[in-house]
Amino acid sequence: MSAEAKAASRQRPRLSERRRAKPGGGPESLELGEYIVADPRICHGKPTFKGTRIMVWQVLSDVAKGKDWDFIANRQWGGRITRKAIAEAVLLAGRALLDEEGRLIAKINGQRVQREAA
Repeated sequence: MSAEAKAASRQRPRLSERRRAKPGGGPESLELGEYIVADPRICHGKPTFKGTRIMVWQVLSDVAKGKDWDFIANRQWGGRITRKAIAEAVLLAGRALLDEEGRLIAKINGQRVQREAA
C-alpha cells in the first residue's frame, strides 16, 4: 500500500463510526404510523416495521401474492409483526396511491395533485 493510500485510509472514519448517529446532526427517523418507521440508519431509510429490519415492501409483496395474513405474521416473519401492523402497511400504501374518495393521485414535479373528475 502506498503512503498516500495509507494516509487516506487513516483520515476516513471507520465503518462503525460512520453508522453511529451523531448528536444534533443527520436526518432523523420518520414515524409513518403506529407500527411503521423510516429511519435512514435502518435499511437505507426504507419503511420498516418498528423494532425490526422487515421492510414494508416485503410484507406488501406477500399480501399481493395472496398469502394469509396470519401466515405472513406468524410463519413468514416469526411473529415479529402483527396483523394490525400488516393492516397499517396496506392502509398506508393505499393512501399513497388514492385520495379519500378512491381517485388516483398523480404527481407533477414531485407534488401530489388530485386529478380532475372526467
